[in-house]
Amino acid sequence: MVSRRVAEDPVPELTPQDGVGISDPLQRLWTPHRLAYIQGDDKPDNDEPPECPFCRLVRLADEEALILARGNSTYAVLNLYPYNPGHLMVVPYRHVADYTDLTAAETAELAEFTQRAMTVVRTVSSPHGFNIGMNQGPVAGAGIAEHLHQHVVPRWGGDNNFMPVVGHTKVLPQLLDRTRELLSEAWT
Repeated sequence: MVSRRVAEDPVPELTPQDGVGISDPLQRLWTPHRLAYIQGDDKPDNDEPPECPFCRLVRLADEEALILARGNSTYAVLNLYPYNPGHLMVVPYRHVADYTDLTAAETAELAEFTQRAMTVVRTVSSPHGFNIGMNQGPVAGAGIAEHLHQHVVPRWGGDNNFMPVVGHTKVLPQLLDRTRELLSEAWT
């Protein structure tokens, strides 16, 4: 039975357990990379439309952009806000919004990169399955609707637990730069 504090009970004395940064038996799950997404730090401060992040990424070094591999018409890049470790996207270089607007060569390379991504992720982290897909348009959930991208999300049994449902937090056991290093090494 849980006892409830009543008005005449003395106020409990604070202990180190009550302090911030003071050692206690709890483990902390820090996900500071999510704060930028939550606060919308990437949103422009003015009325100018922001540059497409997928178009901007290809001008950066692969390590900085989290790019795993580059092809003739597509590239593979880690998702900056991953659903699971190894969540990546296959993106055409060309700024195109709709799957039906891809050329035959772009469509073929997008499919080849998706297959290769699955093989690489299986080699590195042995997922039990994958979610693969693209959201076409904002109403379908596309965060960047104007530039087509296909998600490749590795899945493991039990990877969806109370944390995302109740705590609105995703537990990611590996930093993105390490994930990129492992996947890009396996890609070659």
